[in-house]
Amino acid sequence: MDMAVSQQPHFLSRERTIASPTFNRWLVPPAALAIHLCIGMAYGFSVFWLPLSRVVGGAAPKECPADLGYFSTIVATDCDWKISWLGWTFTLFFVLLGSSAAIFGHWLETAGPRKAGLAAAFCWCGGLLISALGVHLHQIWMLWLGSGVIGGVGLGLGYISPVSTLIKWFPDRRGLATGLAIMGFGGGAMIGAPLADKLMGFFATPVSPGVWQTFVALAGVYFIFMVAGALGYRVPPDGWTPEGWTPPSPAANAMVTHRHVHLDTAWKTPQFWLLWGVLCLNVSAGIGVLGMASPMLQEVFGGRLIGLDVGFDELNADQKKQIAAIAAGFTGLLSLCNIGGRIGWASASDVLGRKGAYAIFFIVGFLLYAAVPFAAKGGAVALFVLLFAVIITMYGGGFSTIPAYLADVFGTHHVGAIHGRLLTAWSTAGVLGPVLVNYIREFQLATGAPRGAAYNQTMYVLAGLLLVGLACNLLVRPVAEKYYMTDEEVAAEKKITVAQVREQDDDIHADFEDFVEEALEPEAIAAAAPTSPQKGAAGGFSALLIFAWAAVGIPLAWGVSMTAIKALALFR
Repeated sequence: MDMAVSQQPHFLSRERTIASPTFNRWLVPPAALAIHLCIGMAYGFSVFWLPLSRVVGGAAPKECPADLGYFSTIVATDCDWKISWLGWTFTLFFVLLGSSAAIFGHWLETAGPRKAGLAAAFCWCGGLLISALGVHLHQIWMLWLGSGVIGGVGLGLGYISPVSTLIKWFPDRRGLATGLAIMGFGGGAMIGAPLADKLMGFFATPVSPGVWQTFVALAGVYFIFMVAGALGYRVPPDGWTPEGWTPPSPAANAMVTHRHVHLDTAWKTPQFWLLWGVLCLNVSAGIGVLGMASPMLQEVFGGRLIGLDVGFDELNADQKKQIAAIAAGFTGLLSLCNIGGRIGWASASDVLGRKGAYAIFFIVGFLLYAAVPFAAKGGAVALFVLLFAVIITMYGGGFSTIPAYLADVFGTHHVGAIHGRLLTAWSTAGVLGPVLVNYIREFQLATGAPRGAAYNQTMYVLAGLLLVGLACNLLVRPVAEKYYMTDEEVAAEKKITVAQVREQDDDIHADFEDFVEEALEPEAIAAAAPTSPQKGAAGGFSALLIFAWAAVGIPLAWGVSMTAIKALALFR
């Protein structure tokens, strides 16, 4: 490689992701979706719990001896894992997602989305391979380490990698852009869960449920999609704006700033912690319901789901199977509402404003939660389902609206890193919501409340959480002048960032760069080289654009159709 080539920025550097003047910004959302649809399988991991709880005993799980110590239990190979043990993987997912997003958010801003996306691919898919080995050797700690810890880091990196990039590409449609990407995280389980079920059926043998083979297959498929998505990322040049779009004047909306707050300053502002509370309280209410959706519907309505005027405890085994199938349809319907809310509410926030959208979430959500006990008491199944369908759209909408809210309040320069730190609210909610729902239910049952009324107090508590969230949202004001970076500080930081990236890239093995650059045509390298257009068109249709959207749209449509079929059972 000659001197001219060796002095070029490395292929993985942020500088090499700066778009050419002809780049179509609508290629970025499918790149983000390619990653989010893969890591979104975290929501669908429960499909593995039942098969994994019967690996040793087969039809009847073989329990570990009661006197076996904790550490001996997690390495035992002659007894089955409890579902409660397996559930810790799910907890680790979202604790590590929030913490890794907070830790690596600033690195992402300097390294660029391409590196972050590739790191997410290696962590998520590598974690699946470690989990496969753990299942094969029957070592649950390897499942926790592989998917829970390493995979959880991949979730955090993959989740935040497109946020800053999309917001910069779509200053005119921030809500729509982030909604398109984060919609994929909600839809990942719709593709992954039925795909995993089919793969387990294909790989299953009389002595194996086919889980470890399914992990390996998913790792291979996901790695291809995630690497393609990461390599598809491009960032706009500094100062780029869509052709024909003029930024609104600051007076038009005081909540939308055109300046920037530094990451190290943002988390010290009251606005950050108010928005932390907004996200945490909105998510706590929704995630608690999602985690108990199936048993809640069955326990509240019992035999009324199949036309019998009897409670849940009076049903026989066959009747319980029938209502379980209906409850699965309810869970599927909520999944559809989750994904629809992510794109629908985020897009609506471009018109309503982020503060206005969240005000609707909290006010309407309060009324809906408060109405649930009355629908349950009256036996109104359709109304009960409708109430939760709307609630879950706002749960999903909260996730996709918050990045745009942060960009409005703190500017776009550090928004990805700020979003990463704010996601610790999600980690907190992932513990708070399920604990509230589960323990209040158990307390109600212990005091003699009938199963049909065991969730009433829970609904009132969740409604109260939303009122606190409303107060936090109403208190959000524009950031004080003292917190903003000066134009000189922004310019100086960009120069420092470029120097940091160059220094980091010097540590990349030269052989990998040679391989990539030799594999690419000169025209492709030129297209990735830095340019500096200040205006850009949205771009027209092209074969690449159609292929990119089809690559993510077809699997998503398949997943939605599979989920919709299950949801139809609710209305039979």
